[in-house]
Amino acid sequence: MRPVILRRGLVALFAAAVTFGAITQAQAETLRIGYQKYGTLVLLKAKGTLEKRLAAQGVDVQWTEFPGGPQLLEGLNVGSIDFGVTGETPPVFAQAAGADLLYVAYEPPAPHSEAILLPKDSPIKSVAELKGKKVVLNKGSNVHYLLVRALEDAGLKYTDIQTVFLPPADARAAFERGSVDAWVIWDPYQAAAEQQLQARTLRDGQGIVDNHQFYLATKPYAQKNPEVIKTLVEEVRAVGEWSRANPQEVTEQVSPLLGLPADITLTAVKRQGYGALLLTPEVVAAQQKIADSFYQLKLIPKPLSIKDVIWTPPAAVAKAQ
Repeated sequence: MRPVILRRGLVALFAAAVTFGAITQAQAETLRIGYQKYGTLVLLKAKGTLEKRLAAQGVDVQWTEFPGGPQLLEGLNVGSIDFGVTGETPPVFAQAAGADLLYVAYEPPAPHSEAILLPKDSPIKSVAELKGKKVVLNKGSNVHYLLVRALEDAGLKYTDIQTVFLPPADARAAFERGSVDAWVIWDPYQAAAEQQLQARTLRDGQGIVDNHQFYLATKPYAQKNPEVIKTLVEEVRAVGEWSRANPQEVTEQVSPLLGLPADITLTAVKRQGYGALLLTPEVVAAQQKIADSFYQLKLIPKPLSIKDVIWTPPAAVAKAQ
């Protein structure tokens, strides 16, 4: 009976090996994209052009929605997605936490697309008057750096205010009931608060932050699949160019997804930056400044080198830049 048992064991091992190989192959042929409810990737998903192009390369596309940049990059860090887009700050926190990521591309600046908001009847007139006040924000999001820079520009230290960390929906609730003095937030939540709550803008990013959006990939995926990443960058760029030229059509597509009126959505759409540009030395230096600031403030545990995590594209996509 032993030869039969041995043969059965070998068959089982072979079957397991084939199954594992099939799973590995399936994973290799699927591009898993993380997106948020607002932004260029939502439009790319709706158009379906990426799926058509990648099908020719034998690659399927899987989309996963995240509530914010920090959560998206947590997904990237644990390997549940291969690619995504966030603001400036989440990649810094993710890299500090050991995420094996690469910056692939960035969108042009959108400094008006994030702001420090005040209740309509707030007596506060300047950022300097936030000293000792409660300011709510999503920790590790793009607005975290806006707050840091706005305080510095007003001659305050980060420790001069009381930070309250809440995700956007909870932060809005705290803002509405008056349990915080200011809310640091991005579009479309910003546009919604301005119009629905008559929130006042104390300071937006103009003159102090760029508010870039970054497209990021896991290092293993980008290195093994440069042609897929190249195609993705090209498609994001094409959708960005179309979006910049057609804000009304973008609004019609995005407004139902956000559950917001068209006028609020249009405000956010017009303030957004569109495109997918390869990182320049200036953009890398600006991102390094953010990382250095957060390390000095002890918001991250170690210094970072941004230039070490920049994707090097195939020559063809570099020429198309």
